[in-house]
Amino acid sequence: MAQPVAVEAFVDLDRYPVDAPGSPRHAAMMAGLHAALERDGCAVLKGFVRPDRIGALAAEADRVAPAAHRSFNRTNAYFTVDDPALAPEHPRRRYYDRSNAFVPADNFGPESILRALYAWPAFSAFVQAALEEEQFFPYADPLADVIVNVVEPGGGFPWHFDTNNFTVTLAIQNGEGGGQFEYAPNLRSATDENYEGVRAVLDGTSDRLHTLVLEPGDLQIFKGRYSLHRVAPVEGTRKRYVGIFSYVAYPDMVGSIERTRQLYGRVLPIHLERAGMRADALVD
Repeated sequence: MAQPVAVEAFVDLDRYPVDAPGSPRHAAMMAGLHAALERDGCAVLKGFVRPDRIGALAAEADRVAPAAHRSFNRTNAYFTVDDPALAPEHPRRRYYDRSNAFVPADNFGPESILRALYAWPAFSAFVQAALEEEQFFPYADPLADVIVNVVEPGGGFPWHFDTNNFTVTLAIQNGEGGGQFEYAPNLRSATDENYEGVRAVLDGTSDRLHTLVLEPGDLQIFKGRYSLHRVAPVEGTRKRYVGIFSYVAYPDMVGSIERTRQLYGRVLPIHLERAGMRADALVD
């Protein structure tokens, strides 16, 4: 039987006292996160994972990488099929090459460090407090609550919105170059797709873009449902690994059938049963 993961040993609790709510240090940390998330829907905790523990995370990613679903296709920002009724220049008709791979969540069992971090009550409470959300649940999608994104040399991830409301990413391993994270914060809302703003980003004329270079051990809290974002192509011979933890504002929410097929190569009965169940009416 696998031994429980001592997840507290992985987090630099001296810098980030996520397990000490109510303390002055915790309050100071939260004030900084709230300001960043309010300003641009994104907050980064540099060196969240201790440097001496990053090797164990990279080893876990190496072990599961062969299980990644690799896909090479063209997709729009919404992971929807083409709609000829829309104008050719409409954002939903703008398709880009995507070469990417995701290790589905059912590859991360009780021995997984990433699964243990996601299941650690102090961690989820910390993320919820950072986001200041009353409606906050683990993602119910059994293929997508805890995953690893594997980007091989030359690969990247084109402009897209997330299905889940809130995404927390943990940088595990970078490529030798490239792989920058680019995003346009708060570009749409639960009631407004803001296609004009999306078009400006796609056209390269938006003044709302931010660029981040995350280092192994950095934790990012991101409102990816509303912020258009992409990962630049990775350069060199080394893979880029990022752990992804997902949370939602609606307890039964799972990925759409089309999106799940594209990202994981399969769907489960739960995706068919809960198709269309969303907390909002956004395209995806």
